[in-house]
Amino acid sequence: MTDDVEILERTPAYRGYGRIDRYRLRHRLHNGGLSPAIDREVYDRGQVTGVLPYDPVRDCVVLIEQFRVGAYLAGHRAWQTEAVAGIIDKGETPEQVARREAREEANLEILDLVPISRYVVSPGAITESVQLFIGRVDSDGAGGVHGLAHEGEDIKVTVSPVSALPGMIEDGRIGNSLSIIAVQWLLLYRDKLRERWQSGR
Repeated sequence: MTDDVEILERTPAYRGYGRIDRYRLRHRLHNGGLSPAIDREVYDRGQVTGVLPYDPVRDCVVLIEQFRVGAYLAGHRAWQTEAVAGIIDKGETPEQVARREAREEANLEILDLVPISRYVVSPGAITESVQLFIGRVDSDGAGGVHGLAHEGEDIKVTVSPVSALPGMIEDGRIGNSLSIIAVQWLLLYRDKLRERWQSGR
């Protein structure tokens, strides 16, 4: 990477709930050499784990709904329907975060985790990357309002049949990248996933 990108200067631009740094840098060009110096502001968001809780016996998913100020300010639904997700704290693995967040946000125990992918959310301006999983759960009794009060969380839990998911994406009820990717993966690999869990593998 040192041959591909040259960081000329890094200046703190903002420190608060998040962190923004201003970079002056040059990068490798496809035809050789380095670009002119460019300036970019980057939001350092941290690393995130997401998990879509799936009950293969009832063939349904457990989704959460909570207020999202970014969606609101962008003109989208202020209360977003989502998979479970959370920031990875120092010393935690993505798997540990998936299990912790499922308990905190949805009052669920993850029985098994299957990795989907690791991807960057908005590579032009945000450092956030997501490790995404499908998590096997027993959805019996799932519902209610959960979350950590000291973090300002007010999270509604709902259960939806897998058959309803395509329509929820089409009409915008599910409209964020993490959840759309997880749902589309489940729709593609659902039969193999159910076979795997039914066989105990």
